[in-house]
Amino acid sequence: MGDPVEDGPIEATSEPADSPVALARIAAAGDSVATAKLLRHCAPRLGRVVRAVLGAAHPDVEDAIQQSLIGFVQALPAFRGDCDPIGYATVIAVRTAVAARKRSRTEQTRRDDGVDADAMACRRESPSEAAIAQKRKEILRDLLAELPVEQGEALASRVVLGWSLEEIAAHSGAPLNTVRSRLRLAKEAMRRKIEGTSGLLEALEVQP
Repeated sequence: MGDPVEDGPIEATSEPADSPVALARIAAAGDSVATAKLLRHCAPRLGRVVRAVLGAAHPDVEDAIQQSLIGFVQALPAFRGDCDPIGYATVIAVRTAVAARKRSRTEQTRRDDGVDADAMACRRESPSEAAIAQKRKEILRDLLAELPVEQGEALASRVVLGWSLEEIAAHSGAPLNTVRSRLRLAKEAMRRKIEGTSGLLEALEVQP
């Protein structure tokens, strides 16, 4: 997947000088004050997105948030200014968090090699509803790390952010049918992963 929005200059608008769109235009030209104001506008949302995708206790959360902010600033010249830049930044945050999860998942798999399977199973078992809910979240996060990048981004946008298909298409720059296809493939992968776990797919609330 390329940049969230096709390359193109940020066009002048009649937006107030302190609006997010206007700040994005000025920041793209290298203005440090506008950049700082824009980041203050977007940072809380990006932080929530990264924590939702990675898990609040993930050791790479803060690094991923910083990388999201840096990636957003670097991508500003490609932002066309036709929507609130926070949506554009959110796509970058999702992408960064999914990539971080993928890296950490690979490292965890390496560490788990050779660990006794029964011990792993016991460690996962818990009668607590909160623990079950947390496990479901972890399954989803692990799946995001295993999916191709575009599918992982689409699934995270749909399930974690609660975006509609139209919103995913608008923010990612992908055609609506492409978004549908990515979600379908992601759901099929999810179904294979959790096959035999009754009700889990419904619990994750992945809608067509």
